[in-house]
Amino acid sequence: METKDLIKKVRKIEIKTRRLSDHVFGGEYHSAFKGRGMTFNEVRGYQFGDDVRAIDWNVTARYNEPFVKVFEEERELTMMLMIDVSASEYFGTQSTYKKNILIEIAATLAFSAIQNNDKVGLMLFTDQIELYIPPQKGRMHVLRIIRELIEFKPQNRKTDVSFALKSLSNMIKKRAIVFVMSDFVDEGYEKSLKIVAQRHDVTGIRIYDERETELPNVGLIQAKDAETGQLVWLNTASKRIRNRYKRQYLKRVEYFNNSFKRSGAGQIALKVEDSYVKKLLSYFKAR
Repeated sequence: METKDLIKKVRKIEIKTRRLSDHVFGGEYHSAFKGRGMTFNEVRGYQFGDDVRAIDWNVTARYNEPFVKVFEEERELTMMLMIDVSASEYFGTQSTYKKNILIEIAATLAFSAIQNNDKVGLMLFTDQIELYIPPQKGRMHVLRIIRELIEFKPQNRKTDVSFALKSLSNMIKKRAIVFVMSDFVDEGYEKSLKIVAQRHDVTGIRIYDERETELPNVGLIQAKDAETGQLVWLNTASKRIRNRYKRQYLKRVEYFNNSFKRSGAGQIALKVEDSYVKKLLSYFKAR
């Protein structure tokens, strides 16, 4: 992609997602993800309705009138965006690819974070760590993240969620807000997820296309596995084959749901044509 086209695309995403973060998500994000605690800010004169437990008795005795301690939330947090860039994210039969929706979600979350003066970091993964950008603050940093999401070309095609989670544990030691975004066409990551969820506030966002849930009855077709490149012939007229495909899909969905639930992590399931705005708002409010 030429630089001029890339800048236009980044700008387009910024305008859309920043508007959402400014007017829709900013307050909800702040409420959903709390800071590390309360820190002392100042002492001021007592006002009607103040909690008597906040009275500073030393200052009150000195000035012979009541004063209270004022505390504020120690707000600064770190958000890590872990995004699956394996080959299956380039699938889409509706209006767009799964990858494009993930870019918009990531940008919206990132702008919501910097609006609250939090840091944002990025990890792109397949079955390897393709790219890691350490957490920082500021609009220019978020624009860099969006640029990488748009133009980055991964070296590998497969998915290994467990490896990505283990890598995050080694990279981020302090507590962070972690969003793991993937279609979760993978299993075997529950143990790693539990370890990460003990230290961090984790949410899994599973994105999927309607056509991935079941095979249509269209006769004999040649299908290609996006992550392995393997070509196979499928007789979709066979009810047995369609049912087996659906069982395999539902098995992965069940594994995702159970793994995140047992780990104490949050989860969101998002179909490509769904409104991610409504899904995120519902999730934030539920917290």
